[in-house]
Amino acid sequence: MRARIGPAAEVERLADLVRDAGRVVALTGAGISVPSGIPDFRSPQTGLWQRVDPMTVAHIDAFHRDPVRFWHFYGERFATLAGRQPNAAHRALVQMERAGMLEAVITQNIDRLHRKAGTDQLVEVHGSIATCSCLRCGERVSAAQAQARLAREPEGVPRCSPCGSALKPDVVLFGELLPREPLERAQQLCEGADVLLCIGSSLEVHPVAALPELTRAAGGAVAIVTQGPTPLDDLASVRLSGDVVDELDALLSVLELAGP
Repeated sequence: MRARIGPAAEVERLADLVRDAGRVVALTGAGISVPSGIPDFRSPQTGLWQRVDPMTVAHIDAFHRDPVRFWHFYGERFATLAGRQPNAAHRALVQMERAGMLEAVITQNIDRLHRKAGTDQLVEVHGSIATCSCLRCGERVSAAQAQARLAREPEGVPRCSPCGSALKPDVVLFGELLPREPLERAQQLCEGADVLLCIGSSLEVHPVAALPELTRAAGGAVAIVTQGPTPLDDLASVRLSGDVVDELDALLSVLELAGP
């Protein structure tokens, strides 16, 4: 059973902010993909990091130290994400973008669901599982190619064809810096936003967690749509804590963008 939709007055206030804004930007986290069947990371009992220590399987040192263990974890992640499809929350943002009410989506997610949904202006600050690369010689292959190599290697590690090194998913692991270009683009978008719509993010992982503060410092409004508290709730002009699909459906309805 889905959580209760936030107060109608808050949805109306968010709609007013969107209508009056010259530039609206969305920042999304793992919570927007939960309705697609992808577990988030930090929720009690259900979060991915509740059953596995990320420092042992999702840290760059773990990749270098034990690629077999690393790829045992990431092979499962690839299989989990492979068949997932965008949900109504992803599609709601596409509708807003096509209606000229959303400038861009910044996402912490690596699952490619925003791209599958049809988002045009997308900034993937943590990378994507779309490709894997060799850190030694630079070979880059698609996710499908990496999975094929993974399946035929006895130890379960996809390897670079030219040099034989373990391939690494083109995602930002713990212990790695975010790529400069997407981070700078995200910062520029947030500094220029009249409204930053934070959806399904715990707003705990830096430097992305600092992006809403850039919007507020520049005079923009921050709206947070996510279940569970965040460290930036006091910063928000609007706070909705229901299911992200329900909340965005309600927003589209007030904006008169709801589909048939």
